[in-house]
Amino acid sequence: MSLTVHPELSEFPRKALKSPIIGYAKSQPAGVGQNGWHSHDTAQLFHVVKGSLAIETEAGTFFAPPERAVWLPPRVAHETRYLSDTEIRFIYVQYDFAQDLPQTPQVIQVTTLLRALILEFMSYPRAETETGPAARIASVILDQLKMLPAAPLQLPMPQEARLRSLCEGIVRCPAHIPSLPDAAQRCATSVRSFERRMKAETGLSYRTWCRQVKLFRALELLAAGRSVSNVSDKLGYEGPSAFVAAFKKAFGVTPGRYF
Repeated sequence: MSLTVHPELSEFPRKALKSPIIGYAKSQPAGVGQNGWHSHDTAQLFHVVKGSLAIETEAGTFFAPPERAVWLPPRVAHETRYLSDTEIRFIYVQYDFAQDLPQTPQVIQVTTLLRALILEFMSYPRAETETGPAARIASVILDQLKMLPAAPLQLPMPQEARLRSLCEGIVRCPAHIPSLPDAAQRCATSVRSFERRMKAETGLSYRTWCRQVKLFRALELLAAGRSVSNVSDKLGYEGPSAFVAAFKKAFGVTPGRYF
């Protein structure tokens, strides 16, 4: 894996050394981000205003639809895929100020307060963010990031070679998921040992993990403009009503309300 340093950060340490955070707003077309796999010394918040994205890490994939955000601690290698044309705000947190913030990647719900704080902070010229009102707003943003609950929009990936290979195949083709005995056989283990290993490596049972794969692929397809019936058929649900019921159980709302 070849890593690069995010180009937008090249002047951050020199020009904004006293500012704990720095913000950028961008519109990104659908597709893989131009930076490929990369990491940086700052922590990063990807706040999706419109559209959706998926961030790949070694630990798994993190999905963010509108008004959610992905939080990445410093030095986490990642690649961003924009699932549709996306309006996004980036908040970078300097390394020293990120030590009291979450130390694992996660998806968070962007509250009305946090959204307003980010907008207000980004209204100031960058030269005015080291002191005064903007600096105080930055402190409140950092306080908010300590308290926000994680949203269940992560797909953890196992690290053991055979199990990871199996899971990567399921991610590529979630409409044809191996049965539990077949999955265990492919990993050269008993069903009981397979279930125990899956739980230890991902925190989820095999059945729950596979259900997450289908739901997250559904998020991608819906974000790309596919209809509910098309997504239901493509992912092997019994019908649109079964898909909507599974989606609502996982996310609390129907696909239409979610987006």
